Amino acid sequence: MYTLGWIGLGQMGTPMAKRLLQAGFKVNVYNRSPEKANSLVEVGAIKLSSPKEVVEQSDIIFIMLSNSIAVKSVLTQEDGILNAIDSEKIIVDMSTISPKDSLSYAKLVSDRGGIYLDAPVSGSVGAAVAGQLVILVGGEQKAIDICQPYFNLLGKETIRFGTSSKGSSAKLSINLLLGIIGQGIGETLLLAEQSGLDKEKVLEMISLSGMNTPLFQGKKEMYRKEEFPSAFMLELMTKDLRLINDETERLKIELPLAEAAKATYRSANESGKAKLDMAAVYLELKERNNL
Repeated sequence: MYTLGWIGLGQMGTPMAKRLLQAGFKVNVYNRSPEKANSLVEVGAIKLSSPKEVVEQSDIIFIMLSNSIAVKSVLTQEDGILNAIDSEKIIVDMSTISPKDSLSYAKLVSDRGGIYLDAPVSGSVGAAVAGQLVILVGGEQKAIDICQPYFNLLGKETIRFGTSSKGSSAKLSINLLLGIIGQGIGETLLLAEQSGLDKEKVLEMISLSGMNTPLFQGKKEMYRKEEFPSAFMLELMTKDLRLINDETERLKIELPLAEAAKATYRSANESGKAKLDMAAVYLELKERNNL
C-alpha cells in the first residue's frame, strides 16, 4: 500500500484528504498554517513540518493550493518538494494554475527523476466532501493508473486529456463556462426583478426550464436570500478568469464573453466581495445599477 502525502489544507484540500484517511490510507499532511491540520490529525493524519518531509515519507504527494505562486514555493523552497524527489515519487498537483506553469513544474519534477501529474478538479466544497468531483488529468498514463484508486475516492469521474498541462487547460475551459453562467444568472435575475417580476417565481421558472443546472440548484438559496457563503470564492473565480485571459492571448483567440466576465468579477473582487461565493457577482451587478 502506498503512503500518501497531502500539501494544502484549505476549503478543498481538507475534505479531500479526509476522504483518503476515512478509506484507511496513511496520509502525511502539511500546511503553511499548521493548525489547519489539527482536524485531520484527529482522524489519523500525520502532521509534518515541511513539504520536504512529506515527500521523504510519502510515495504519492497531492498538492491542492490556491495559486501558482504557492505551488512554486512548496516545490522550490529550501525545505521544499524538489529537495526530496527521487524516481519513485509521484507529484499530483490538483491546484488550478496555468498550463504554462504546469509544464514548467512538470519539468522541474522530471529533472529530479519524479513524475508530475496536473490533476485539477471540477466541483466545489460540497462535491469534495461527497467525493463527487470530476478530476481532469494531464500526464503519464502509468502514473494515472497508480493514482486511480485515490482518484476514485475523491471524484465520480477521471478524464485524461493527454500529456502534461492538458488537465490545466481543461480546468480553465470548464471554469470559463462557470464564470459566464454565474454572470448570466445574475443578469437574468436583475432583468426580471427590474421588470417587476417576483423573484421566487423567476427562480421557479429557471428551475423548470431547459436552462436549469446543478450549479443553479446549488446556489438558488443564495440568490433567494442574497447571502453568499463561499463554496467557491469569488477571488478564485477572478484569478481563474485572469489565467484564461492569459491563455487567450497566448493562443491568439478572441473570447468576448470571457473578457466581459473577467471585468465583472474583477470589479466584484475589488469592491469587497472577494471572500464571498462567486455567485455574489449578482450583488456587483445590482450595485452597478444602484439597486
